[in-house]
Amino acid sequence: MPLKRRGPLQLVQREVDELKKKVCYIKPTSLVKSVFCRVDQLVKDVKSQVGSTEEAFRRCQDLQLSAEKTLKTLQNLTKADELAPVGNYDQRKQEEERRLQEILERLNDLFLDLSPPGPSRQAGDVSKDKSRRDANEEEGSSSGDNNEEDSDDDEDEEEKKALKPPSQSDLRIYTVLSDFKGEEEGDLSVQTGEVVRIIRKTVDGWWLAQDSKGNRGVVPKTFLKFGSGVDEDDDDEDEDDDEDESEEVEAAAGEDVIGERDKSSVSNWSTVRKALNEVDATDVLSAMGAIPSGFRPSTLSKLLQEEGDHECGESYRASHFLKPQLSQFPLSFKDLLLNPDTGRVQARQVKTCVCFTLWSCRLIPTPGVGVQVLSRHVRMCAFDGSQVLSNIHTVRAAYNPKNPKTWSFSPRTSGLLPILMDGDCFLRCNSESPNLGILFELGVTFIRNSTGEKGELSCGWAFLKLYDETGSPLSNRTYELPVNGGTPYDKNVALETPISRGSPGGVFQQMLNSRRMPKLVIKLKSTNSRTRTQLSVLPDTLLHCLSCVHLLALHRQLLAEALLIDRVSMQNSDPMCSPILASFPVLLDQTDLLDALRSAWLEAENGMSKAQKRDLSYLKQEFTKVYLSSAYFLLHLSSLPTYCWADQNSEEQRARVIYTTLSSLKTSQQSSGHVGNADILFDSTHQHTAFDISQMTFDLLQGAR
Repeated sequence: MPLKRRGPLQLVQREVDELKKKVCYIKPTSLVKSVFCRVDQLVKDVKSQVGSTEEAFRRCQDLQLSAEKTLKTLQNLTKADELAPVGNYDQRKQEEERRLQEILERLNDLFLDLSPPGPSRQAGDVSKDKSRRDANEEEGSSSGDNNEEDSDDDEDEEEKKALKPPSQSDLRIYTVLSDFKGEEEGDLSVQTGEVVRIIRKTVDGWWLAQDSKGNRGVVPKTFLKFGSGVDEDDDDEDEDDDEDESEEVEAAAGEDVIGERDKSSVSNWSTVRKALNEVDATDVLSAMGAIPSGFRPSTLSKLLQEEGDHECGESYRASHFLKPQLSQFPLSFKDLLLNPDTGRVQARQVKTCVCFTLWSCRLIPTPGVGVQVLSRHVRMCAFDGSQVLSNIHTVRAAYNPKNPKTWSFSPRTSGLLPILMDGDCFLRCNSESPNLGILFELGVTFIRNSTGEKGELSCGWAFLKLYDETGSPLSNRTYELPVNGGTPYDKNVALETPISRGSPGGVFQQMLNSRRMPKLVIKLKSTNSRTRTQLSVLPDTLLHCLSCVHLLALHRQLLAEALLIDRVSMQNSDPMCSPILASFPVLLDQTDLLDALRSAWLEAENGMSKAQKRDLSYLKQEFTKVYLSSAYFLLHLSSLPTYCWADQNSEEQRARVIYTTLSSLKTSQQSSGHVGNADILFDSTHQHTAFDISQMTFDLLQGAR
């Protein structure tokens, strides 16, 4: 019979078993009795094993690299890689990872025990040596004399080993990239351009080095560059080998194997290392020609991703600013009031209320080879030069592949224009800052073809100040804003362009040069009286699409009545049963569901008479029915994929599910003759996620700012 083929997981299990046998062999009881044995006892064992310490140390290094490679391979395995079905695949994979982690821990302990003596060893084990010395002093006076003699012998032995030069195979020549001042005992202070020898590399990123004066200590590996800068041509082979070892050490460092350094220094260094890694990723893309000059990591995208992690607990999503703002009085609201005469939401005038249109972007540099662009877009917010004052709204741009440097907005479509593509926006802001304006950040979401890494870059930014030097608002006209490079906090950073802004020449030449600079075209405009009335009832601070104003105004009316009329008393803060209030803010973060609600409500409005459109009670009743039979029904549909930004497959699947579901709901409603019938929620043809009470409950304390 032919031999049975083994799957990838079985091969990894076999490698783990072999590693376990090798680890047990490399750590005999005669050499190291236990990881936690005393240092003096370890020295005695090494003395008894003549010539075996260096061999065990080298074998320990080889097994560390092999175990790290195996762990990395195991983590990348999936169930689809198996040749045949494997039962309890995830559990067996976790068990193998746990076994590998235990082996790595044993190897790391053994590595530290067998390492040659040096300042890093002494600095890392100060607390341990102190506790062990205290324990030795408490053992009694009879054994104290013997211990003192042994300790003297150990110190002499360490001094001899320190004076003995390390073997030539362990020496590495590195150049210091930046000044490093040692802050702890055992650190080696070095200066830029200084040449050091690396004696030992550790997985925590702190390498034992020796300078030209013979001083030893640990230095962060990110401060070092391979080679001395003099005879680097003769060391090509060593450089290649060192790069391979560095890659393996960096991979292990990613597993947070820290070593013997104290927790505070590790925490500080992890923060610095994270910042350096972000810079390195940008540098790598710049070196491969994928990032033009002036591109930076997106500032506004980072704020959206780190929502809720700020000092004030501030969020930058529209759903946050849609919440009513509490006043200084208990359970009353600052920006939500009812007109007692009309029963409608009280209009509130704010300092700034403008409507504008994104027109186009010209001469925007494009990412280079090796990078696939998933989305071109503009993120915008209210900005005063130092901080973001509103939510961050995103509009996706369209472009012609024949002319990728020109972006356009609001393309013509057969049906309703999606909110994500709509460049007609409004801004309400009550800030008194004289520097108030709108910040536009041009960005691209990309994926690297080689690694599959996904990220977002800023292609430049523009700022439209809404008030002139005299404090008067800008007039309604078209503005061509220059696009700057860098971040909104950088000054005088230009995008990649062959013409500098300060180039000499005549007036005609300057006009030609100005037309060759990247520009963002914005148009300030006025709106009709109905839109202005609807805008006046919205929150004091909000930036969103103009086509959603009527939906936001209806939600605001329902919210005001529920909080100001339907509550038992103004001191009552019990949760209220209201599916619309509980789920509507989510739609502002998932614009395709908001598109579905807008389409369903437009169809319902077309069937209303003029009298019905003026009847507020009738509008609220119909809006509730339409909302429950469209957006609310879709929001908890189990077949609807999770919303993911700039993921084409996810967007297409969601669009397909939304269109199919709305069509089937429309057919069932026409056959029954009832819009918003509750029976559709129990239809077995549409599976929903498990019910949670939060889907129906509006919590006043969590739903207010």
